Amino acid sequence: MPVDLIDEWARAQARVIALVAPLTAEQAAVRVPACPDWTVRDLFSHMVGLGADVVAGDEPDDHNPTWTQKQVASRRDHDVAALVTEWEGLSAPLQEWMRANNTRPLSDVIIHEQDLRGALGMPGGQDSGGVAAVRDRFLPRFGARVADLPPIALVGDGFSWASAGDPDAADVVVRASDFDLARALVTRRSAAQLRSWTVRGDVGPYLDGFALLGALPATDLTE
Repeated sequence: MPVDLIDEWARAQARVIALVAPLTAEQAAVRVPACPDWTVRDLFSHMVGLGADVVAGDEPDDHNPTWTQKQVASRRDHDVAALVTEWEGLSAPLQEWMRANNTRPLSDVIIHEQDLRGALGMPGGQDSGGVAAVRDRFLPRFGARVADLPPIALVGDGFSWASAGDPDAADVVVRASDFDLARALVTRRSAAQLRSWTVRGDVGPYLDGFALLGALPATDLTE
């Protein structure tokens, strides 16, 4: 059955709130390996601020660092409880916005839920419909990046994809869990991890294809 992406956004929001609401001040101050310039509270501020800006009609196409950092800076004196309250108040308006426009905000909450979980060492949500939906959104972008290279295949537990033809015949094969491949497509896995999962060929020429949201992480990420 098709996944309702707005429902997936709401489920992800509920998971994130359950994750962050009990945090101590010390936990909220932990650095996020996937977003090393930000603490857990900073990243959560961005997630809340993105929702507020989308509803207000303030969303640049490139989601540039000036825009995202303003979301964090303007909430610098807000604790996690205040941020949760603000986000809960935005839930219905943002879902209405998505019904009227598109479900682009799903990507942000799904990607950053796992970033938060990685920082806190609290796994969850890995097999959600939202993770699969975001993976499928990024696959065409990855495919366009590697279109001029020999065929590459991504092979998971139940998911597989090839840039051309049969995955079994691809020149390069990257084999990992479905979740790891989904995270790799949103630039949350290192070059070392991608190389370690390559069971055929050389993934080196394809690494730029995985850098869809900036440079690949310098260190391995697990969530």
